[in-house]
Amino acid sequence: MQKDVLKLLKEQIENFTYAQRKVGDYILKNPTEVAFLTVEQLAGLTKVSVATIMRVAYALQYTGYSQFQKDLQELLRDKIAPSKRLEQNLEKIGCNKILLECTAVQIKNIDKTVEFLSDETIEKTFALLNAAQNIYVIGIRTSFPMAHYLSDGLIRLGVKCELLLPESVRMQMLISNLTTNDLVLAISLPRYAKQTVEVCRVAREKGARIVAITDGYASPLAALADTVLPCAFESLSFQHSQIGVMLLVEYLITEMGIQRAAEGKRNLEELEKVMLKLDSNLL
Repeated sequence: MQKDVLKLLKEQIENFTYAQRKVGDYILKNPTEVAFLTVEQLAGLTKVSVATIMRVAYALQYTGYSQFQKDLQELLRDKIAPSKRLEQNLEKIGCNKILLECTAVQIKNIDKTVEFLSDETIEKTFALLNAAQNIYVIGIRTSFPMAHYLSDGLIRLGVKCELLLPESVRMQMLISNLTTNDLVLAISLPRYAKQTVEVCRVAREKGARIVAITDGYASPLAALADTVLPCAFESLSFQHSQIGVMLLVEYLITEMGIQRAAEGKRNLEELEKVMLKLDSNLL
């Protein structure tokens, strides 16, 4: 049974040590942020040891930080149903301020997504991408446009990349033939697409490497991935924002373009020639 972690924390915080209270106070003031921070990131922000944060989790009857974080994420997701979120935000903000508030929320998503990324994560991600013989990108429902944009960008740079189309026979064939030289780049935010998770599970069984763009380390993709690119997804509307995902996708394409500058330039020049021949309406 899921616990109301914030209520439990409020009840227990008086029994904590000074260092533990610092952590508890930060969590209560910034629950959405903490829901997607690694234990090391939370330790750095609160200027305490990782062990202190673990003791907070133990005091709340959790076996570890990841279990505590998972319940916190579930609590925040359930707090406002998607169908009610826009209505409640309109009542709180007012129609005449929606544009400004929406902009502020998206800037916050960008800032938080950048904060979530460590140099180690970035370095490992590009090492995996560059080492892969084939890259397969999957994103379902609202994640599909970003998956399509990412795969298209990588293909234009000359990367051996293919977009996995949900429910297609070709996707099933490609996944069944995965090897340790291949990489699956999966995109999924809550509520997670079951097929995306299952594709990653099969990929893991076959020894393929996995890079996940998702909401945090409590995501079901995180347990299967070699590296996780977490992103913020707060929204005033009824669905989660894709701005954090967009930022990461744009960054991946840009950085791969820089790392593969010579090859990318050749491929883009050849592609341009073909496009001009095939499309007489191209401007």
